[in-house]
Amino acid sequence: MASAPFFAVQHIRRMRGGSQAHLLRASDGHYYVTKFQNNPQHIRILFNEYFATKLGIHLGLPMPDVQIIDVPQWLIDNTPELKIDNAGLSAPCAAGLQCGSEYAADPEQSHILDYLPEAMLKKVNNLKAFASVLVFDKWAGNSDGRQAIFVKARQARSYRAMFIDQGYSFNAGEWDFSDRVLRGVYAHNSVYETVTGWNSFEPLLSRLKQIELSDLWGFASDIPKQWHENDSEGLSELLNTLIKRRTLVRDLIDQFRVSSRSPFPNWTAT
Repeated sequence: MASAPFFAVQHIRRMRGGSQAHLLRASDGHYYVTKFQNNPQHIRILFNEYFATKLGIHLGLPMPDVQIIDVPQWLIDNTPELKIDNAGLSAPCAAGLQCGSEYAADPEQSHILDYLPEAMLKKVNNLKAFASVLVFDKWAGNSDGRQAIFVKARQARSYRAMFIDQGYSFNAGEWDFSDRVLRGVYAHNSVYETVTGWNSFEPLLSRLKQIELSDLWGFASDIPKQWHENDSEGLSELLNTLIKRRTLVRDLIDQFRVSSRSPFPNWTAT
């Protein structure tokens, strides 16, 4: 049974977003954007967040790490702000094992923005990573738009993009793959201006081919079973489907390339 190496010790604030996550300080001294089992989207959001993030980091994508965070009942009882609002009703956040995404930077030392105007995207020093995360999102069936934050030290001139919020991978709680052309993509084409052909998606395309079923099970085995509703059969089907989907990624990107969105203005390779 999964256990948490860290436990929450302080509530900081509520975060924006449909999952109604909260920023907590944990016993390791770090801060975590924490999603709760009784969030209004689906309990599998926690599994998706943890599993997809571990996969993304394994593939080399800039994503904040995730941890299993034990939120004690005493913190819930003594923090009125730790609540979930759903359909006009309010309930305390669930105690126990929750999914925490490490806060991307020290707020005292860095600027963290969840949006940059298109004119400022040229100041992002890892803009090519948006092509890489597109490979990941098409493979994982992200049914949301690609979410990113932009981080820079206070004295720095450039930002670094980090990719957050993997909860809608595998189509959220459905664990299926609808593969809509404009899902899993970033809102502005400007981030794809570095794409000139298939080489722009390397090394992610090659790394994806090297993922094996044993790798997937290795990440999944650490996750609390209640996060996927003890559905071992569904989990096995999900992981096997991900292995099969490795061969679909090029076609899914190509469908996006020729769509009315015209996302790759500098595509020159045949």
